Amino acid sequence: LKKHLGWVPQEAFLFSDTIAHNIALGLDNFNQKEVERAAKDAGVHDNIIEFPKQYETTVGERGITLSGGQKQRVSIARALAKSPKLMVFDDCLSAVDTETEELILGNIKEATSSISSMIVSHRVSSVKHCEQIICLEDGQIIEKGTHDELEIAGGHYTELISLQLDQ
Repeated sequence: LKKHLGWVPQEAFLFSDTIAHNIALGLDNFNQKEVERAAKDAGVHDNIIEFPKQYETTVGERGITLSGGQKQRVSIARALAKSPKLMVFDDCLSAVDTETEELILGNIKEATSSISSMIVSHRVSSVKHCEQIICLEDGQIIEKGTHDELEIAGGHYTELISLQLDQ
């Protein structure tokens, strides 16, 4: 199961190693082209190539310190590089701005078009393009449907839209 699951946690964990090795973590065969493809899909490639050693830049102890958003995007790239059958994004875009979020979500949608994906988020902007949105409260499903269906339903999701998107 672990081999077929790509999981991106909210709190990204990177090892004190190169960016390339952090992205390739868990891969049987290290392939630089696949690492770079995953980094592009995660929207972090342009940041990486600005570093003097690019993908060979060490992060963590004695290396550079990445921003929270960069760490999250490296974590997303790590999961995408595995080419899993199921992807779970657990509030993994909380540290990026909305413009970067839109770019990453577009790339993720394209990169995961042939696999099942689940996005866990409190941000409407992260889930509004999903095929099915499920709203939970106290562990119970209170609403489900598409963004458009839930928007006109007038329930909890509609309140979230008012609070988040209309600001």
